[in-house]
This record gives sequence, structure tokens and C-alpha cells, in this order.
Amino acid sequence: MTTYSPDRLWDEVVYVAYYLHWSNAEILDLDHATRTRVIDGIGRIHTELDAHHGGD
Repeated sequence: MTTYSPDRLWDEVVYVAYYLHWSNAEILDLDHATRTRVIDGIGRIHTELDAHHGGD
């Protein structure tokens, strides 16, 4: 099993919680691969919205 820093995990939890309003428990229940896919998806949506709204 690969582990990574608690700071990195916390950054992932905060990011998902901020955008999706999920609880810490819901986010931590995701395995790392799924959590990474969720984070990537949020990033893509955010980028598309910025482009659509001219970065405002």
C-alpha cells in the first residue's frame, strides 16, 4: 500500500468539501484513485466555467 503525506490528503479533502459540500467522512470513504478522479473532474469543470465566463 502506498501512503502519502497527511497534508496532501487534507488538501484533497478540503478541495472536494469546498466544491461539492461533502462531509470529511464521505470524502475519506473514497479510495485514493476515485478521490483523484473526483478532484480532476472538479478541476475540469472549474476550468470550463472560467473559460465560459471569461475568467471573471
